[in-house]
Amino acid sequence: MIFPMSFLSILFALLLEQARPLQPINPVHGSVRNWVSWTLHHFDAGKPQHGWLTWGVAVLLPTVLAAAVHWTLLLTLGWLAAVIFNIAILYSTLGFRQFSHHFTEIRDALDAGDEVLARQLLAKWMHSDASNLPRSEMIRHVIEHSVLSAHRYVFGVFAWYTLLSALGLGPAGAVFYRMAEYFGVIAKRAASSANVMVSPSVQQCAVEAWWSIDWLPARITALGFAFVGSFEEAIARWRQFEESTPRDNDGIVLAATAGAVNVQLGFAIQSSSAQTPQLAHLRAVVGLVWRTVVMWMIFLALLSLARLLG
Repeated sequence: MIFPMSFLSILFALLLEQARPLQPINPVHGSVRNWVSWTLHHFDAGKPQHGWLTWGVAVLLPTVLAAAVHWTLLLTLGWLAAVIFNIAILYSTLGFRQFSHHFTEIRDALDAGDEVLARQLLAKWMHSDASNLPRSEMIRHVIEHSVLSAHRYVFGVFAWYTLLSALGLGPAGAVFYRMAEYFGVIAKRAASSANVMVSPSVQQCAVEAWWSIDWLPARITALGFAFVGSFEEAIARWRQFEESTPRDNDGIVLAATAGAVNVQLGFAIQSSSAQTPQLAHLRAVVGLVWRTVVMWMIFLALLSLARLLG
Protein backbone atom coordinates (compact mmCIF):
# COMPACT_ATOMS: atom_id res chain seq x y z
CA MET A 1 0.00 0.00 0.00
CA ILE A 2 3.03 2.32 0.23
CA PHE A 3 3.11 3.67 -3.31
CA PRO A 4 -0.69 3.62 -3.87
CA MET A 5 -0.93 5.67 -0.67
CA SER A 6 1.72 8.08 -1.97
CA PHE A 7 -0.03 8.45 -5.32
CA LEU A 8 -3.40 9.21 -3.73
CA SER A 9 -1.84 11.62 -1.24
CA ILE A 10 0.01 13.63 -3.88
CA LEU A 11 -2.99 13.66 -6.22
CA PHE A 12 -5.42 15.00 -3.63
CA ALA A 13 -2.82 17.40 -2.19
CA LEU A 14 -2.32 18.91 -5.66
CA LEU A 15 -6.08 19.27 -6.13
CA LEU A 16 -6.40 20.98 -2.76
CA GLU A 17 -3.35 23.11 -3.53
CA GLN A 18 -5.00 24.46 -6.68
CA ALA A 19 -8.03 25.46 -4.58
CA ARG A 20 -5.88 27.06 -1.87
CA PRO A 21 -6.91 30.67 -1.14
CA LEU A 22 -4.17 33.13 -2.01
CA GLN A 23 -3.04 34.56 1.30
CA PRO A 24 -0.19 37.04 1.83
CA ILE A 25 1.17 34.77 4.58
CA ASN A 26 0.52 31.05 4.75
CA PRO A 27 -0.44 30.25 8.39
CA VAL A 28 1.64 27.06 8.24
CA HIS A 29 4.69 29.01 7.10
CA GLY A 30 4.10 31.39 9.99
CA SER A 31 4.17 28.46 12.41
CA VAL A 32 7.39 27.18 10.84
CA ARG A 33 8.95 30.62 11.17
CA ASN A 34 7.96 30.80 14.84
CA TRP A 35 9.39 27.34 15.51
CA VAL A 36 12.71 28.15 13.82
CA SER A 37 12.91 31.48 15.66
CA TRP A 38 12.27 29.74 18.99
CA THR A 39 14.95 27.15 18.23
CA LEU A 40 17.52 29.77 17.31
CA HIS A 41 16.73 31.77 20.42
CA HIS A 42 17.14 28.79 22.79
CA PHE A 43 19.90 26.71 21.16
CA ASP A 44 22.10 29.06 19.11
CA ALA A 45 24.73 30.09 21.66
CA GLY A 46 27.29 30.98 19.01
CA LYS A 47 29.75 28.14 19.67
CA PRO A 48 30.72 25.63 16.92
CA GLN A 49 29.12 22.66 18.71
CA HIS A 50 25.79 24.48 18.84
CA GLY A 51 25.48 24.69 15.05
CA TRP A 52 24.41 21.12 14.38
CA LEU A 53 22.46 20.97 17.65
CA THR A 54 20.33 23.93 16.60
CA TRP A 55 19.85 22.59 13.08
CA GLY A 56 18.97 19.13 14.40
CA VAL A 57 16.34 20.40 16.82
CA ALA A 58 14.78 22.71 14.23
CA VAL A 59 14.74 20.21 11.35
CA LEU A 60 14.92 16.66 12.71
CA LEU A 61 12.48 16.98 15.60
CA PRO A 62 9.47 17.90 13.35
CA THR A 63 10.60 15.17 10.92
CA VAL A 64 10.55 12.49 13.64
CA LEU A 65 7.20 13.79 14.90
CA ALA A 66 5.69 13.51 11.40
CA ALA A 67 6.95 9.92 11.07
CA ALA A 68 5.59 9.01 14.52
CA VAL A 69 2.12 10.42 13.81
CA HIS A 70 2.02 8.70 10.41
CA TRP A 71 2.79 5.26 11.82
CA THR A 72 0.54 5.74 14.83
CA LEU A 73 -2.40 6.49 12.54
CA LEU A 74 -1.51 3.64 10.20
CA LEU A 75 -1.30 1.06 12.99
CA THR A 76 -4.30 2.24 15.00
CA LEU A 77 -6.86 3.79 12.63
CA GLY A 78 -5.77 2.25 9.33
CA TRP A 79 -4.46 3.38 5.95
CA LEU A 80 -7.29 5.85 5.27
CA ALA A 81 -6.37 7.94 8.32
CA ALA A 82 -2.73 7.78 7.26
CA VAL A 83 -3.63 8.98 3.75
CA ILE A 84 -5.55 11.93 5.19
CA PHE A 85 -2.52 12.82 7.32
CA ASN A 86 -0.25 12.48 4.28
CA ILE A 87 -2.50 14.83 2.31
CA ALA A 88 -2.46 17.36 5.15
CA ILE A 89 1.36 17.25 5.33
CA LEU A 90 1.76 17.65 1.56
CA TYR A 91 -0.80 20.45 1.49
CA SER A 92 1.21 22.23 4.20
CA THR A 93 4.62 21.72 2.59
CA LEU A 94 3.70 22.41 -1.04
CA GLY A 95 3.51 25.98 -2.28
CA PHE A 96 2.50 25.77 -5.93
CA ARG A 97 -0.22 28.39 -5.87
CA GLN A 98 1.73 30.84 -3.76
CA PHE A 99 4.40 31.40 -6.41
CA SER A 100 2.37 30.66 -9.56
CA HIS A 101 0.07 33.51 -8.58
CA HIS A 102 2.96 36.01 -8.79
CA PHE A 103 4.14 34.48 -12.06
CA THR A 104 0.68 34.78 -13.63
CA GLU A 105 0.26 38.41 -12.55
CA ILE A 106 3.60 39.40 -14.07
CA ARG A 107 2.96 37.48 -17.27
CA ASP A 108 -0.50 39.07 -17.66
CA ALA A 109 1.01 42.54 -17.12
CA LEU A 110 3.61 41.86 -19.82
CA ASP A 111 0.89 40.50 -22.14
CA ALA A 112 -0.99 43.77 -21.66
CA GLY A 113 2.15 45.79 -22.40
CA ASP A 114 2.27 47.26 -18.88
CA GLU A 115 5.98 46.89 -18.10
CA VAL A 116 5.79 49.35 -15.21
CA LEU A 117 3.27 47.17 -13.38
CA ALA A 118 5.29 44.05 -14.26
CA ARG A 119 8.41 45.57 -12.70
CA GLN A 120 6.49 46.56 -9.59
CA LEU A 121 5.11 43.03 -9.22
CA LEU A 122 8.55 41.50 -9.80
CA ALA A 123 10.14 43.80 -7.22
CA LYS A 124 7.45 42.86 -4.68
CA TRP A 125 7.95 39.15 -5.38
CA MET A 126 11.75 39.17 -5.26
CA HIS A 127 12.04 41.86 -2.56
CA SER A 128 14.53 43.82 -4.68
CA ASP A 129 14.58 46.80 -7.01
CA ALA A 130 13.53 45.96 -10.59
CA SER A 131 12.75 49.46 -11.87
CA ASN A 132 15.75 49.68 -14.19
CA LEU A 133 15.70 46.17 -15.61
CA PRO A 134 15.39 45.85 -19.40
CA ARG A 135 12.46 43.76 -20.63
CA SER A 136 14.59 40.70 -21.43
CA GLU A 137 16.33 40.84 -18.04
CA MET A 138 12.99 41.17 -16.29
CA ILE A 139 11.69 38.06 -18.08
CA ARG A 140 14.91 36.23 -17.22
CA HIS A 141 14.44 36.99 -13.53
CA VAL A 142 10.81 35.82 -13.69
CA ILE A 143 11.85 32.54 -15.33
CA GLU A 144 14.68 31.90 -12.86
CA HIS A 145 12.64 32.75 -9.79
CA SER A 146 9.68 30.68 -11.00
CA VAL A 147 11.73 27.60 -11.85
CA LEU A 148 13.62 27.63 -8.56
CA SER A 149 10.34 28.13 -6.67
CA ALA A 150 8.79 25.20 -8.56
CA HIS A 151 11.78 23.08 -7.61
CA ARG A 152 11.79 24.00 -3.93
CA TYR A 153 8.05 24.10 -3.35
CA VAL A 154 6.96 21.22 -5.56
CA PHE A 155 9.55 18.87 -7.04
CA GLY A 156 11.95 18.85 -4.10
CA VAL A 157 9.08 17.98 -1.77
CA PHE A 158 7.90 15.28 -4.20
CA ALA A 159 11.41 13.82 -4.36
CA TRP A 160 11.94 13.45 -0.63
CA TYR A 161 8.34 12.34 -0.03
CA THR A 162 8.61 9.64 -2.71
CA LEU A 163 12.06 8.45 -1.67
CA LEU A 164 11.10 8.02 1.98
CA SER A 165 7.73 6.53 1.02
CA ALA A 166 9.67 3.40 0.07
CA LEU A 167 10.53 3.15 3.78
CA GLY A 168 7.05 4.05 4.94
CA LEU A 169 8.18 7.56 5.93
CA GLY A 170 6.68 9.72 3.18
CA PRO A 171 5.36 12.58 5.39
CA ALA A 172 8.69 12.72 7.23
CA GLY A 173 10.45 13.25 3.88
CA ALA A 174 8.22 16.20 2.98
CA VAL A 175 8.66 17.81 6.41
CA PHE A 176 12.41 17.17 6.36
CA TYR A 177 12.89 18.90 3.01
CA ARG A 178 10.68 21.87 3.83
CA MET A 179 12.24 22.49 7.25
CA ALA A 180 15.78 22.18 5.87
CA GLU A 181 14.94 24.56 3.03
CA TYR A 182 13.45 27.17 5.34
CA PHE A 183 16.34 26.91 7.78
CA GLY A 184 18.75 27.37 4.88
CA VAL A 185 16.87 30.48 3.76
CA ILE A 186 17.11 31.95 7.26
CA ALA A 187 20.86 31.29 7.33
CA LYS A 188 21.30 32.85 3.90
CA ARG A 189 19.42 35.97 4.94
CA ALA A 190 21.54 36.22 8.08
CA ALA A 191 24.71 36.18 6.00
CA SER A 192 23.57 39.25 4.05
CA SER A 193 21.53 41.15 6.65
CA ALA A 194 22.39 42.63 10.01
CA ASN A 195 18.73 42.34 11.07
CA VAL A 196 18.73 38.52 11.16
CA MET A 197 20.71 37.22 14.15
CA VAL A 198 22.14 33.77 13.42
CA SER A 199 25.62 32.72 14.53
CA PRO A 200 28.26 31.83 11.89
CA SER A 201 28.35 28.21 13.11
CA VAL A 202 24.62 27.78 12.53
CA GLN A 203 24.89 29.49 9.15
CA GLN A 204 27.64 27.11 8.06
CA CYS A 205 25.75 24.03 9.24
CA ALA A 206 22.55 25.16 7.54
CA VAL A 207 24.30 25.81 4.22
CA GLU A 208 26.19 22.51 4.26
CA ALA A 209 23.11 20.53 5.24
CA TRP A 210 20.92 22.19 2.62
CA TRP A 211 23.43 21.53 -0.17
CA SER A 212 23.55 17.83 0.76
CA ILE A 213 19.77 17.50 1.17
CA ASP A 214 19.00 19.29 -2.11
CA TRP A 215 21.75 17.52 -4.11
CA LEU A 216 19.58 14.65 -5.32
CA PRO A 217 16.26 16.56 -5.69
CA ALA A 218 17.98 19.24 -7.81
CA ARG A 219 19.26 16.58 -10.19
CA ILE A 220 15.90 14.81 -10.26
CA THR A 221 14.24 18.11 -11.19
CA ALA A 222 16.89 18.81 -13.84
CA LEU A 223 16.41 15.32 -15.29
CA GLY A 224 12.64 15.77 -15.30
CA PHE A 225 12.96 19.05 -17.21
CA ALA A 226 15.28 17.31 -19.68
CA PHE A 227 12.78 14.48 -20.26
CA VAL A 228 9.86 16.81 -21.00
CA GLY A 229 11.93 19.45 -22.82
CA SER A 230 14.89 19.38 -25.19
CA PHE A 231 16.73 16.42 -23.67
CA GLU A 232 20.13 16.63 -25.35
CA GLU A 233 20.50 20.37 -24.90
CA ALA A 234 19.35 20.26 -21.26
CA ILE A 235 21.81 17.48 -20.39
CA ALA A 236 24.64 19.24 -22.24
CA ARG A 237 24.07 22.55 -20.45
CA TRP A 238 23.75 20.71 -17.13
CA ARG A 239 27.05 18.87 -17.59
CA GLN A 240 28.89 22.00 -18.74
CA PHE A 241 27.63 23.98 -15.78
CA GLU A 242 28.47 21.31 -13.21
CA GLU A 243 32.00 20.98 -14.58
CA SER A 244 32.61 24.72 -14.35
CA THR A 245 30.66 25.46 -11.14
CA PRO A 246 30.51 22.57 -8.66
CA ARG A 247 28.38 22.66 -5.50
CA ASP A 248 25.62 24.80 -7.00
CA ASN A 249 22.33 22.90 -6.99
CA ASP A 250 20.25 25.90 -8.08
CA GLY A 251 22.55 26.48 -11.02
CA ILE A 252 22.04 22.90 -12.21
CA VAL A 253 18.27 23.36 -12.21
CA LEU A 254 18.62 26.63 -14.14
CA ALA A 255 21.11 25.16 -16.60
CA ALA A 256 18.76 22.27 -17.38
CA THR A 257 15.86 24.72 -17.74
CA ALA A 258 17.88 26.88 -20.13
CA GLY A 259 18.64 23.88 -22.32
CA ALA A 260 15.13 22.43 -22.10
CA VAL A 261 13.44 25.58 -23.48
CA ASN A 262 16.46 27.01 -25.37
CA VAL A 263 16.75 30.26 -23.44
CA GLN A 264 19.72 32.11 -22.00
CA LEU A 265 19.61 32.38 -18.23
CA GLY A 266 22.02 34.17 -15.93
CA PHE A 267 23.46 31.17 -14.06
CA ALA A 268 23.57 28.81 -17.00
CA ILE A 269 26.46 28.15 -19.37
CA GLN A 270 26.48 30.58 -22.29
CA SER A 271 25.29 29.05 -25.57
CA SER A 272 25.41 30.65 -28.99
CA SER A 273 22.14 28.95 -29.98
CA ALA A 274 20.18 30.04 -26.89
CA GLN A 275 17.62 32.80 -27.34
CA THR A 276 17.29 36.02 -25.38
CA PRO A 277 14.43 35.67 -22.87
CA GLN A 278 11.13 36.64 -24.47
CA LEU A 279 7.49 36.54 -23.46
CA ALA A 280 7.02 33.23 -25.30
CA HIS A 281 9.55 31.64 -22.97
CA LEU A 282 7.26 32.28 -20.00
CA ARG A 283 4.62 30.12 -21.64
CA ALA A 284 7.27 27.51 -22.41
CA VAL A 285 8.32 27.41 -18.76
CA VAL A 286 4.70 26.94 -17.62
CA GLY A 287 4.39 24.00 -19.99
CA LEU A 288 7.72 22.60 -18.78
CA VAL A 289 6.64 22.68 -15.14
CA TRP A 290 3.22 21.15 -15.73
CA ARG A 291 4.58 18.40 -17.98
CA THR A 292 7.03 17.54 -15.22
CA VAL A 293 4.18 17.37 -12.68
CA VAL A 294 2.28 15.03 -15.01
CA MET A 295 5.43 12.92 -15.43
CA TRP A 296 5.72 12.60 -11.65
CA MET A 297 2.10 11.47 -11.38
CA ILE A 298 2.51 8.90 -14.16
CA PHE A 299 5.67 7.61 -12.48
CA LEU A 300 3.89 7.19 -9.14
CA ALA A 301 0.86 5.64 -10.85
CA LEU A 302 3.10 3.02 -12.52
CA LEU A 303 4.82 2.28 -9.20
CA SER A 304 1.43 1.94 -7.53
CA LEU A 305 0.18 -0.40 -10.27
CA ALA A 306 3.32 -2.53 -10.06
CA ARG A 307 2.92 -2.69 -6.27
CA LEU A 308 -0.71 -3.77 -6.52
CA LEU A 309 -0.01 -6.38 -9.20
CA GLY A 310 3.10 -7.66 -7.41
